[in-house]
Amino acid sequence: MLKLTGTFISLFLIIIIFLRIPEENVGLASFATKSNLLGSPSSARRFLNILTGIGILLYLGIAIQLNLLNQ
Repeated sequence: MLKLTGTFISLFLIIIIFLRIPEENVGLASFATKSNLLGSPSSARRFLNILTGIGILLYLGIAIQLNLLNQ
């Protein structure tokens, strides 16, 4: 169960990192600002930063638990 959850969180983090809005208007930034998919760029950046931080903490917690279980 932990391996499956870890896999989903890692895929989730990859998707979130691709959705991050870069500083320049290239790539996904132009898409996000044109479609208002994530709201304003500053609030979207803050929301994705928080979401990324939570995802990283969850992934690290699961990785530590899996490492301790395999010893």
